[in-house]
Amino acid sequence: MNFSNALSNISIDNISRHYDTVCVLDSNANVNSSQQVKYKKLIAVGCLRKLLVEPQKPALSQLQEFIDHKRTWLFGFISYDLKNELEQLYSKNFDGLNFPLISFFQPEFVIEVVDDFIEIHYDDQLSGSVDDLIKKFVSSSICETSKKNAISIKPRMSEEEYLAAANALKDHIKKGDIYEVNYCQEFYAENVQIDPLQVFKKLNAISSAPFASFFKFENYHLMSSSPERFLKKEGVRLISQPIKGTAKRSSNEEEDQQLKEQLKLDPKERSENVMIVDLVRNDLSKLAQKGSVRVDELYGVYTFKQVHQMISTISCDLKPDLTFEDIIKATFPMGSMTGAPKHSAMQLIEKYEKTKRGLYSGTIGYIDPKGDFDFNVVIRSILYNSKDQYLSFSVGSAITDKADAKDEYEECMLKAKAMFDVLQKMN
Repeated sequence: MNFSNALSNISIDNISRHYDTVCVLDSNANVNSSQQVKYKKLIAVGCLRKLLVEPQKPALSQLQEFIDHKRTWLFGFISYDLKNELEQLYSKNFDGLNFPLISFFQPEFVIEVVDDFIEIHYDDQLSGSVDDLIKKFVSSSICETSKKNAISIKPRMSEEEYLAAANALKDHIKKGDIYEVNYCQEFYAENVQIDPLQVFKKLNAISSAPFASFFKFENYHLMSSSPERFLKKEGVRLISQPIKGTAKRSSNEEEDQQLKEQLKLDPKERSENVMIVDLVRNDLSKLAQKGSVRVDELYGVYTFKQVHQMISTISCDLKPDLTFEDIIKATFPMGSMTGAPKHSAMQLIEKYEKTKRGLYSGTIGYIDPKGDFDFNVVIRSILYNSKDQYLSFSVGSAITDKADAKDEYEECMLKAKAMFDVLQKMN
């Protein structure tokens, strides 16, 4: 069903308060021309059926069974710790969020905003509910709720602890254990009450990232301003766009352009980027038709509201009859959030990080009825368990032989700035 542009600036405030299950994927009108997204917004509302993986069964197989049950729209996430199943690893670090390993759902309605039109997808049995859905969209927005309590954000590790661990990881690189590792740290708040939708709207306004997402599933909430795509499948073509390389912005236009050029030519950042490109090429080669893996763009530097980023694009043509499970097995977790070699990097991540990553550095996105999909990398994101009243966000950077631990810490703080700004304004 198509609607005019009268609804193109729809508000999700009322929808979010009427439904326990909501997913909003916002491309912010394709702010980055290198990461083409075919919608302005994709909104999934309500739940006809859901998947919460059973721990005693292989998680990815459960997801494939859920997908195979019916060719329809599905939305959901895969947590980083699926790596334990895929790579025979384990996690024993602290987990304050307790998110599911995998969570997907078939929505009652999918609202696709493309250009100046809205298309609503739904099962025929639900057609009588569409008018009610539209009324909820266009009715007056509910005012923001007042703050519940102050948010006191704490680091899981001190700066000194971070520097010591980063230098220890450099020692592993010197020994030849790894070439690169993405090292992350958590910031958290306990006994906190927030309005997740309002937090997302503020975060999205600050960052306007192409893979922003809001996910509400029971007491689990994701508020993401991710700039990074993990995987997109369109027909036989599979695309990955890892980000490696970050530079701050300047309010001075000339200085800002200089910072962008410095990032493009920085040997350390280029070294980080090309190592992950090689890792992604290797992952895609397991899935690709012979000779079809290609680097479409190397060292592309793109500008976002908060930072400049170095993005490369790698693609391939898929072999016939591959399943979603096959593709995730070959590519997950993403190289930009692990390192090289991937298995060794993940072992060291578990040793030196203090928090179980959970959904952070996992992925969220959609699968459409044709089997095409688009999934982001869960970074620049706030996670919240409303039942446990625990809030968390993590940031990281790549440690290589050229890395300076202090500089890497400052890069983490740069990436955390938007989350700090939003949460402090909620106080």
